[in-house]
Order: sequence, then C-alpha cells, then structure tokens
Amino acid sequence: MTSTDPAGAVVRAVRDALSGGPAYAPQPRLSDAAVPPGTALVLRTSGSTGNPREVALSAAALRASAEATHERLGGPGRWLLVLPPTHVAGVQVVNRTVVADTEVRVGDLAPFTPEAFADLARDFLDGPDGRPRAGRAYVSIVPTQLHRLVAGADGGAGGGDGLAQLARFDAVLVGGAATPAPLLARARAAGVGVVTTYGMSETSGGCVYDGVPLAGVRIRLADAAGTAPTGTGAAVPDDTARTGVVELAGPVLAEGYVGDPGATAAAFRTGPDGTRWFRTSDLGRLDGGRLTILGRADDVVLTGGVNVAPAAVEDVIAEHLAGLGRPGEACVVGVPDDEWGQAVVAVVVMPDQECPNEPAEPQDTLPLADGGGELLAGLRAAVGQRLGAPAAPRRVYVTAALPTRGPGKVDRRAVRDAVVRAERNLDREPVRP
Repeated sequence: MTSTDPAGAVVRAVRDALSGGPAYAPQPRLSDAAVPPGTALVLRTSGSTGNPREVALSAAALRASAEATHERLGGPGRWLLVLPPTHVAGVQVVNRTVVADTEVRVGDLAPFTPEAFADLARDFLDGPDGRPRAGRAYVSIVPTQLHRLVAGADGGAGGGDGLAQLARFDAVLVGGAATPAPLLARARAAGVGVVTTYGMSETSGGCVYDGVPLAGVRIRLADAAGTAPTGTGAAVPDDTARTGVVELAGPVLAEGYVGDPGATAAAFRTGPDGTRWFRTSDLGRLDGGRLTILGRADDVVLTGGVNVAPAAVEDVIAEHLAGLGRPGEACVVGVPDDEWGQAVVAVVVMPDQECPNEPAEPQDTLPLADGGGELLAGLRAAVGQRLGAPAAPRRVYVTAALPTRGPGKVDRRAVRDAVVRAERNLDREPVRP
C-alpha cells in the first residue's frame, strides 16, 4: 500500500528539476513547445474551460511556496501524500519535502476509505514500537476525503479511526474546492487541525491559507473589466469589505502557459509599479484582510436579473442538511429557463439515495433523482431566508456522488448538462418565488 523510498520516481524528478535539471512533467506533454527558461515543473490545468493548458513553474516559485507554507504551519515536517502526484496539490507535497529535506510517504488509497486511511496514517505517525514518532507531520487532502472521514466517524462500525488518526497531524491542508462550513466545524470539533487553502496551478498551488495570504503573496480585487479598485493591492487592505475578481501576486506565480503567449498575456499582467498579477476566474470578498471565495465568476447564475453566487447557496444547503443530520455535498448550477433566463437548480449528494439504474439518455453519466417535495421546500426556505428569494433553488435533484474533474473539484459542466437533460424529461410547472 505504501512506499517510503526517498528516491522514488516523483521525488527524484522533483529534486533534479529544483537543482537545475530538466523540467518535470508528471503527465504526458500536450505538445512539444519549449518551456520558458528556468522552468522546473510543467503541470496541466484541470481544463474547466474545455481547453487544457500547461503551466510552467520555476524552481524559485516552487521553493518560495514550500518555504512560505512551512513558515505558516510552524516549521518543516514529514508529509503523507494521499493525493494524485499528477496535480499541483500532490506534487507540492513532494516539493515541500524536497525543499526541506524531510520524509514523504506515498499512500496508494484507491478507493479512499476511512479504514485504509487510518491504517496508512497510523503506520506513518507511529514508529515500529507503536509509539508516536517525533517531529511535525502534515497531510494534504480534498473536501471529499474529509467528508468520507467525518461520515465514517459519524456512521460508527469502526469507521471513526480514520478521523481520529487525522486529528493527530499537526496540520491538515484542505483545498482544491470549497469546503462546506458544517464539515469544517465537525472536523475541528474532532480536534483536526484543518487549514483551508486557496490557489491553483498558476500560483504553485495554495497561496492563501484560512483566507490570509502566505508571506510574499498579495491579493487585490478587480472589476469585470480588470480594473483594480484603488488601495486593494496591499497584502492587508483596510477594513472596508470589497467584492470582485481575485487577482494574486508574489514569488509563487507561474511563468505562464507553455506555447500560448496570448493566454499568458491575458492572465498575467504587470502593473505600472512593476508588480506582476495573475487574474483568476474567481469572485472573492476581502474583509479586514481576509479573503472569502464566492465562486467562479463564470459560474454566477443570472436569474430574473439578479446575480446569484452558487457557492453561497451551497453553503446554506450544507448547513441545512447538517441540521437534518444528513451532512452532504451540493452543487448549484443555472439552467436555461424561458421565464427567468436561468433557473437556480441544486444537486444534493445523498449516498443512500436510490437513483435510476438506467440513464434516461445514452449520454447520461450522472444519474439524478427528483428531490422535490419536503426537501425542496426546506431548501427554498433556508436559502430564501439567508440569501433572498431569487437564490432559492427552483428544482432539487439528489445523486449518490458528484462528478469531478480533478482532486476535489466538482465538474459543474457535467452537473449542469445532467440537469438540463433531466429537465427535458420533466413536464411540470416551474416553482414560483
């Protein structure tokens, strides 16, 4: 199940790349385009736009990211890798251990279960004599893995040891997607040292921890046209809350997109003072220097002339489900609607839900069951009270699991497509506000 070989293929490749050797690409290259000088790592983006790109990261950016992470967490330590080493979060686990000259343990957990994680973590944290090993220990996971560990603990039957072992780590980085507030609260109540992270391949992975940028990283918010409001370029802005498109700067930024100068110029811009900024696709709010991500700018649902941020609706749904004793994930999307332009639709994960055995159409890959009635009424009431009537879902579907397009990242396009197909099979009047 595990490998402790410090000269493993990924470790060796990262070490060589940081030392001036050839750039390491954990996945087959998309093209033979030359990488920028100084590139140490070439990573594919998740391709949420349908057009995957390759991101070039320098050795300097990777070192800056690793050192800033350990500074924030309280010092270097050993790392347990339970994420794919082909994506930025997984490669960064290896990178941090190479930079700090510490141990990395690679665990092959497919599928990821609380029981398998408990065995792996215990073996990593304890010595041959069964006593805890000295030194700091870290692990990086995605919200889906955290959800499974919490669900295992709440379900009993021996599944709680996974969460208990997770609580033994000095810090647990959770990123790749938004983590529902009830899930964070439940994990922290169990003693887990959760640190939420925000970042992407273009920023060497997570560069904002618990809403606060790492050392050297700066945040500002821009309007839709890309103009940054005055005074928001500082690492710690004033106490006036602002909302806009998130832009990031600092030594962790990528060199750009390999073989795509146009995309590089559009995403990476240099200001009049010489600061280089990366424009994300995310909407955020800065309040007292702390960043809250509201969701992707292109995910915003325009319904009846009102902009609705799916992430905010998903948070309320998660809280409502937790209050019912059924913690779960949710994905909110907008689908075409003749009356409202777009209708807000929620897809809720209920693992024990019976979904159709046969897809409604040949291309269906996400079975959905109608979640109307009491569930819809409860969600509409909860969301409407918190966010206003336009944000309340007009439909709700349930499924056993959400599709992903990378570690922890929900494939909203696949969810939206499945909902559109499901809506075509319905013959009922829309829910009125």
